[in-house]
Amino acid sequence: MAKQSAGLLIHRRRAEILEVLLVHPGGPFFKNKDEGAWSIPKGEIDSGEDALSTAQRELTEETGFVAGGPFVELGSVTQRGGKVVFAFACEGDFDPSAIVSNRFELEWPPRSGRRVSFAEVDRADYFTLPVARTKINAAQSAFLDRLERLLTAS
Repeated sequence: MAKQSAGLLIHRRRAEILEVLLVHPGGPFFKNKDEGAWSIPKGEIDSGEDALSTAQRELTEETGFVAGGPFVELGSVTQRGGKVVFAFACEGDFDPSAIVSNRFELEWPPRSGRRVSFAEVDRADYFTLPVARTKINAAQSAFLDRLERLLTAS
């Protein structure tokens, strides 16, 4: 069975321009990657946990922020590696420079025997939709399209 994750697509309006919050993965593998490397704050769904609870938990673990809702379901996408990601949208105006992320350990450099701690998310920022489409993981760009359609229809 494919791994399943869930996340939140936080959005706000600044001078009537829609912006979305994306996070950049920490650690050495993404250090010099930008376009296509960003993501919605998301994480693996634990056994017995529903997708929305996972999405809310992961936002807090990866950024320190707490979203209050209301939440709108944006469906799911399947990423290139086969992971299925479920997303929910909600409004939020957080200070991206104030993120506090959980950490993970990794042997680095490889085969060195040395364990190094890295932030799971090393930065976050709000982007307009055209810029977000260049930054976000390609499969997750569908969430941007769904959000835009949803907000245009209302």
